Amino acid sequence: MNRRIFLKLVAAASAPISARRATAARGAPALVTSDRLRPLATSGVQAGDVTARRAVIWSRADRPARMIVEYAANDAFRGATTIEGPAALADTDFTARVDLAGLRPGEMVFYRVRFDSLSHPGARSEPITGQFRTAPRVRRRIRLAWSADTVGQGWGISPEHGGLRTYETMLRHEPDVFVHSGDMIYADNPLLPEVSLPDGRVWKNLMTPAKAKVAETLDEFRGNYAYNLLDEHMRRFNASVPVLAQWDDHEVMNNWHPAMSLEGDPRYREKRIAVLAARARRAMFEYVPFRRSPDEAGRVYRACAYGPRLEVFLLDERSYRGPNGTNLAAATGPDTVMLGRAQLDWLKARLLTSTATWKVMATDMPLGLIVRDGAREGQPSFEGWANGGGPALGRELELAELFSFIKQHRIRNTVWITADVHYAAALHYQPSRAVTKNFLPFWEFVAGPLHAGNFGPNAIDPTFGPEVKFQSAEPGGSQNRPPSEGHLYFGTLTVAGESGRLTAELFNVGGERLYGVDLDP
Repeated sequence: MNRRIFLKLVAAASAPISARRATAARGAPALVTSDRLRPLATSGVQAGDVTARRAVIWSRADRPARMIVEYAANDAFRGATTIEGPAALADTDFTARVDLAGLRPGEMVFYRVRFDSLSHPGARSEPITGQFRTAPRVRRRIRLAWSADTVGQGWGISPEHGGLRTYETMLRHEPDVFVHSGDMIYADNPLLPEVSLPDGRVWKNLMTPAKAKVAETLDEFRGNYAYNLLDEHMRRFNASVPVLAQWDDHEVMNNWHPAMSLEGDPRYREKRIAVLAARARRAMFEYVPFRRSPDEAGRVYRACAYGPRLEVFLLDERSYRGPNGTNLAAATGPDTVMLGRAQLDWLKARLLTSTATWKVMATDMPLGLIVRDGAREGQPSFEGWANGGGPALGRELELAELFSFIKQHRIRNTVWITADVHYAAALHYQPSRAVTKNFLPFWEFVAGPLHAGNFGPNAIDPTFGPEVKFQSAEPGGSQNRPPSEGHLYFGTLTVAGESGRLTAELFNVGGERLYGVDLDP
């Protein structure tokens, strides 16, 4: 390649997206049909952070290439708009995204993505299509699905057992939007090629180099996301349902917090948790269709209004938390932080201005289920909000402040959705049953895993008066069973357009409805 051609390619790759729109075919190079020269879209397409007028479109190439997005209000792409996106280059693992703007509220959008080679003009990939519906401006039925925990506890993609089947079951329920409540990958859970099952059979995992060890390098974190996208069920789901994503611990490592020490973990040569977390966050933002925050680089917490009936508040309980410990401090301080002051104040302000009928609070850690993290100096250590009982202490002080604020300002119709504990449950919180009573009654619904081992049930913390209305796990039941045994769960919230009634339902991987309740606003 001579210098003149090289400089042209560099200029094309670095030109800002805001300065370009795809040009007409006039003067375009002839199409190259050689498969060897044509880029490939390796990981399907995704839409994310969809609003009434915007949507982030994501895809990935296998070599340096320009992302081209076409979109229209019909699947024949009549009158389509074409956008020249950014160059997919090695510094983002060949991922690329376009943030579409100027969409129409409540409209089906059909899109297709292709990649044009930066090395061989005229060489382009086959297009991959997707679709989503923008958030409405009028009252109509909205269905949200949620779950979490993909490829955990050593249970990878097994073609013999049908792959990541829960995604296919969720797709049949036709959700308008999907909330992934965290543990999108298990960066700290390597896979073995084969796992012996108690009945004598063998679970065979599809293997890649990134899944053969714990993730430490940026490429290894990226490889965990790329691995999950090898599954055809997940790719089909991503092409049909837009995602609102949040992270939990396994995007970095089990139970991580910013003050964590890795000195005693021989699996890791990189002992700096801040370095691992930074690499993990970068890989997540490269592979998941987040909309970048103008206020804070890499910010995960945000809200998404999905029409007049529904607004989703996605919380980040990893980035700002204090260290895991006894969680019993009686006054606020560094050890009681879960959301952090900036996020908590943002949440209060956003709730005050929300006009949605239902405020869905997406928390990556359950509120009233006790989630432990071993012991510290002979005392139990806690990973979650709850600490075992009594009045609000430790991290629960942030919840008490938030619940009191919601009651004081008469913010009605809050519903909490979560995952993390690897079973499905429904809990109702009532002040009359609580130790700390200054709050309005509310529901919390738990789902997951999508494809991981099963656990539970967890003990209940009585601080805010939860009552278990349903749980899929039984005391003394099986733990960490393979996904082939069916202990996989997701939930849906369906809001009626006219009445505003919210129907919360919990399902298993077979699509069986396990529990449901109707809530009037």
